[in-house]
Amino acid sequence: MPTPIVLRLDEIGAEALPLAGGKAANLGVLTTAGFPVPPGVCVTTEAYRRVTARAGGLHAVLDALEVTPARDTRTLKELAGAARKIVLTAPVPDDIAEAVRRIARGPVAVRSSATAEDLPHASFAGQQDTYLNVIGADAVLEAVRRCWASLWTDRAVAYRAANGIGHRAVRLAVVVQEMVQAEIAGVMFTANPVTGRRREAVVDAAPGLGEGVVSGAVNPDHFVVDTATGRITERRPGDKRLAVRSLPGGGVEHVETAGGTTAAAGGTTEGTAGGATGSAAGSAAGSAAGDVCLTDARLRALAELGERVERHYGEPQDIEWALDADGTLWLTQARPITTLHPIPHRAESPEAPAPAGGGTRIYFCFSVAQGLYRPITPMGRSAFRLLSASVAELLGAPVADRHAGAPIVAEAGGRLFLDVTGIMRSRVGRAILPRLLDVMEARSAKVLRSLSGDPRFGLTRRSVRPALRRAAAVAGRFRLPQRAVRALISPASARRDAERTGAGLRERLAAPRDATALERLDHAERVLGGRVVPLLPAVAPGPAAGFAMLGLAAKALGDRARPGELPTVLRGLPHNVTTEMDLALWRLATRVRGDRGAAALLLGTPAAELAGRFHAGSLPEVVQRGLAGFLADYGVRAVAEIDLGLPRWSEDPTHLIGVLANYLRLEDPALAPDVLFARGAAEAASMIETLSARAGGLRGRFVRFALHRARALAGLRELPKFYLVTALGAVRAELRIVGAELAARGLLPAADDVFLLTFREVRAALTVPDPERLPAAPRELVARRRAELERELLRRRVPRVVLSDGTEPEAVAAETPPDGALTGTPASAGTVTGAARVVLDPVGAHLEPGEILVCPSTDPGWTPLFLTAGGLVMEMGGANSHGAVVAREYGIPAVVGVAGATEHVTTGQEITVDGTSGTVVTT
Repeated sequence: MPTPIVLRLDEIGAEALPLAGGKAANLGVLTTAGFPVPPGVCVTTEAYRRVTARAGGLHAVLDALEVTPARDTRTLKELAGAARKIVLTAPVPDDIAEAVRRIARGPVAVRSSATAEDLPHASFAGQQDTYLNVIGADAVLEAVRRCWASLWTDRAVAYRAANGIGHRAVRLAVVVQEMVQAEIAGVMFTANPVTGRRREAVVDAAPGLGEGVVSGAVNPDHFVVDTATGRITERRPGDKRLAVRSLPGGGVEHVETAGGTTAAAGGTTEGTAGGATGSAAGSAAGSAAGDVCLTDARLRALAELGERVERHYGEPQDIEWALDADGTLWLTQARPITTLHPIPHRAESPEAPAPAGGGTRIYFCFSVAQGLYRPITPMGRSAFRLLSASVAELLGAPVADRHAGAPIVAEAGGRLFLDVTGIMRSRVGRAILPRLLDVMEARSAKVLRSLSGDPRFGLTRRSVRPALRRAAAVAGRFRLPQRAVRALISPASARRDAERTGAGLRERLAAPRDATALERLDHAERVLGGRVVPLLPAVAPGPAAGFAMLGLAAKALGDRARPGELPTVLRGLPHNVTTEMDLALWRLATRVRGDRGAAALLLGTPAAELAGRFHAGSLPEVVQRGLAGFLADYGVRAVAEIDLGLPRWSEDPTHLIGVLANYLRLEDPALAPDVLFARGAAEAASMIETLSARAGGLRGRFVRFALHRARALAGLRELPKFYLVTALGAVRAELRIVGAELAARGLLPAADDVFLLTFREVRAALTVPDPERLPAAPRELVARRRAELERELLRRRVPRVVLSDGTEPEAVAAETPPDGALTGTPASAGTVTGAARVVLDPVGAHLEPGEILVCPSTDPGWTPLFLTAGGLVMEMGGANSHGAVVAREYGIPAVVGVAGATEHVTTGQEITVDGTSGTVVTT
């Protein structure tokens, strides 16, 4: 049976996306579900395929587009123009032309419907063209042809490139619908797109065609409706100075309603999705600015219709609508709201129910607090659930299902969240958690404090005694006070104890060489579920004592210490495994610099090629041996290293080789990282003497002792995480072997695909004899989750805190930076002015010496870039987060917790970073 050229909307279902495109598929679903959709048909992608198959030169343009990066906007624009011209001039077969002419019945709207639009992860709103009030068979055919060509508008090509959607895979269908004689039209979101709050309809409305609202040509009336109660919570009139109307002979006109002029638009509304709406003569286009164009009754009816559409799709919708002169409400489009972050959910299991207590919940993003914006692999999240179960057991609250993890662990969008509702409703928790976050992730602390006054999160546990009993039990079990006192008496002994703990952990991480795949899986679960977490309290008292001494010194000094002076004490901090790693890489770069041939090779060869040569053992000896030695100590590390699903540096040293090449570009000996580190240590020693002398007497002697102890112990703060990452690296190695066996059995496409499964799923794959009886086929799971990860990698906005109704509290209380300055948390004192370098992913990043690094967040995998940076600006973090600590130790000014820094600052822009006041000024 031949593929149809034309389909009625009521013949189209969601499965028809490849044939009808996103818009037509959605309209078909709405039509068959009984929603009020204007009648119409779809000219299918088969017509586009046949037309473009005869378009000479298009394949060459597609080949060029596929290899053009998204950042090369000039080339993309040139290629888009060439593709448009080819499609516009391509001959239309007679049967297609005749089929299109037959559907021209009265005034219609001709609307593009691409196979990559109105999707759950990318709306493509306004990327292709719509033509309104088209009259006549020839006019309809020409409008269809122009819709085909609009698949190659500059904006559509750039949007696809930015969203990682292949140009060759996209085709275009065209919807032809009856016009609605609209008196009022607009858009509605069934969830608040700014705050994220669900069950809150946001409506923009204006007289005339909806195109005026969608395109932004008119300032519409704005409404917010609580759909649970029907209460209108916001009503803001717009000026509505412009209306878009149908012309009797076809096309539309834009009318300035306050005595303005009328301009014929020739029937074209490029780049809008507000089609299928017309306007009746004598409509309410001339409403006064102080009036609103929707009555409360009509607004509630609209919100109720939106709620029905949302229920039908099972997710919040972006809806276009029109109200005709008879008061009939029409739906002209519905698509998912792609910008909403999913609401965190519990990893449910029968043995591990969700946390007790109803009402709104508070979810804190643990991923972002760890400097990780990207999604975590399924195996990485599964590992953290096992670790969380071990933490719960350590705190005296064992869980029934270790794979589900502690009850507070939740997930959304591939990120890990913690349900901190109970903590914030506890007197002790409310006092402690924001204070901890002050030094880890200061903006999250601010958001949580803002929720303290919300009556939904009032205190329910006022007594401190239960918390004190639990704390005393843990402290007694692990002898935390004794360990802290011993560390203060002898910091060297604390360091030796920490090293012995690490050595003991490493001895227990590898499974026996002859272990089976199932035994290796058992071993991996034992490591994560019981061997790592109990070791961490053996290390933590040392750095905790160090920071306690820093705090006591600050109290003793009072206002005798000026802003920025105490952080100077932490410059050039010894015994920090992360800074030791960075300096070891710098020393390797110094050795490579001494070999001119090796240095030239690193500077002139792509890092990925050099990584391949390293694994082949064919690099120059100074590089080969030096890199092998470095990886023997630090090969378990990686960018985004808390996700065991991602390769370690020992597997792929491409990033490290790129950093080495970057180090070789540093020419000024005075800016050498080891020189700066030593200078920082000298400045810290001098500052201790200055502050102790300023305090004087017995107070001064205490300040000197306390600050020396802080320097001797605070650097150990990185060891617990390093040991955790070491364990994750070892577990990853075991799982790769397990994955190789599953791939050999044909259950996985490749060994590393095991990281797209969970521990529970891998166990099922290993133990169920008949693959047909598995709960889900591993290959299908892998394909689906790879696609999910790729979509989530495109997500730029991840909330620090989100409520269970979808509200993002930070968005509700968003602040405007004063006088154009960006504000954050001071992290490393000093001021620097220089060119910004915005880096979203450190792998392959090139940072010129002295440039100011502007990034979303960092973990230890980023810190090699700090050695040549002139300053640091981070969207995440607090005064004691990884990036802040390393910046202080290197003596570079830093401000962290700067909301939207990577959006407000552009690469090459000159900025001034004041790490003392916490401001970033752009010029």
